Amino acid sequence: MQLRVIYGDTDQMGVVYYANYLRWFEAARGGFLRDRGASYGEIEAEGYALPVVEAHARYLRPARYDDLVDITPRVTKVRGASLRFEYRVARMTQGGGVAVPSGGEELLATGFTVHACLDRRGRPTRLPPLLLRLLDAAAGV
Repeated sequence: MQLRVIYGDTDQMGVVYYANYLRWFEAARGGFLRDRGASYGEIEAEGYALPVVEAHARYLRPARYDDLVDITPRVTKVRGASLRFEYRVARMTQGGGVAVPSGGEELLATGFTVHACLDRRGRPTRLPPLLLRLLDAAAGV
């Protein structure tokens, strides 16, 4: 997922406020699922929720107003009732008119989120078949 940093995402020092990275992680996660065939809303409609039970971000370089950033999510662990996404946030540069990652030199942040799978009653449950199919699609990419 790519996005352009807006002024409202920056703090008094002119850099992206740290908590916005977690919002970016969420947006990238939603896009990850949609790109593979279903939205988070469809998973909820089947009676499942995937709350974040742990989150971590490591900030390496600041993102600033008007930067074009790429947030890349990937699933790194799937267990019976949980899964883990890892994220890479990189500043993009223009190469031949197309935004491309500027290499390891512009890695801005990394992070992860861990999600429990809950049923309609809020109890832990196995990941639903729909989500497992989406994750299988991701493995084939």
